[in-house]
Amino acid sequence: MNTRRSIVAATLSGLAILGFAGAAHAQGEPLRVATDATFPPMEFVENGKRTGFDVELVEAIGKTLGRKIEWIDIDFKGLVPGLISKRFDMAVSGIYITDERKKVVDFTVPYYAGGLVVMVKDGNTAIKTPADINGKKVSVQVGTKSVSYTKEKFPQVQLMEVEKNQEMFNLVDIGRADAAVTGKPAAYQYVRTRGGLKVLPEQITTEEYGMAIRKDTPELTKAVNGAIEKLKADGTYDQIVKKWFSTAAK
Repeated sequence: MNTRRSIVAATLSGLAILGFAGAAHAQGEPLRVATDATFPPMEFVENGKRTGFDVELVEAIGKTLGRKIEWIDIDFKGLVPGLISKRFDMAVSGIYITDERKKVVDFTVPYYAGGLVVMVKDGNTAIKTPADINGKKVSVQVGTKSVSYTKEKFPQVQLMEVEKNQEMFNLVDIGRADAAVTGKPAAYQYVRTRGGLKVLPEQITTEEYGMAIRKDTPELTKAVNGAIEKLKADGTYDQIVKKWFSTAAK
């Protein structure tokens, strides 16, 4: 799913922006947000309830703006077309900010950095940085960016290509592979739920996630940007990040 998740910078003026947003949006009417809740830990369904990093962050944004979040579930491929056709106000679903998407929708400031990371067995001291995987056995998932990028940047690795993420992690867990290269969200979800592996702090690549908003509602983009800045300032954002992307198992 690396490819599915692939800025508009705004000058923020804190309470002034939030006040403008409140006036612009009909006294707290619901904010309609579309997502494809099948991409843990960003958004997924657990015990019949929608949850994940994106979900918690959007709910916090809604609270900051004084607007209830009305979730709309839709396939990922329908997010941008649905936004353009005004089926909802915003799309938040691990969407990478790309030049192609920016032609048709606006994005908030980047709210999280995705990209490729290296995973090793907890306690491994031989691999401390991505450069250390050269000459080692590295598991990757067939058909993902991990394969081509690892071959190009780390030509001495011994690639072990598998079909599923779980197989890739298992090879590291049982010691058949020294490391795995995979997408950051999947890596942290495994660590959060299973443990036994750790994520190296230095990323290999970085792609930015943004919240997509229609081009005809620039005031909403400004308002959401203001809310994100407020949540970062008061510590709420860091709490949500720590919960979903801790380097240690929960």
